[in-house]
Amino acid sequence: MPADDKVSSLRKKHGIILEDRKSLILTGVKDVSGFEDQKVVLITELGELIIKGNELRINDFSNDTGEISLEGSVDSLIYSEEDQPKGSFFSRLFK
Repeated sequence: MPADDKVSSLRKKHGIILEDRKSLILTGVKDVSGFEDQKVVLITELGELIIKGNELRINDFSNDTGEISLEGSVDSLIYSEEDQPKGSFFSRLFK
């Protein structure tokens, strides 16, 4: 088994269920790194996920299963890259 397959088999699957933009269930969540009623920042198996909306609240989070449920008015889900490049744009360009 190639090394990449071993790493991916150790990861928990990441999934999103959004109902009526009011109820959100996510799997593959490693940690909650920030929480406000208008923004929740999660660390997932696929990188950082920012959830923006209004009156957001976390109903349940299990670190063991990696599942979280939220309620509120969801406006956007924004991912950042899992492995962000290090250094400035020009240092990466001229390597």
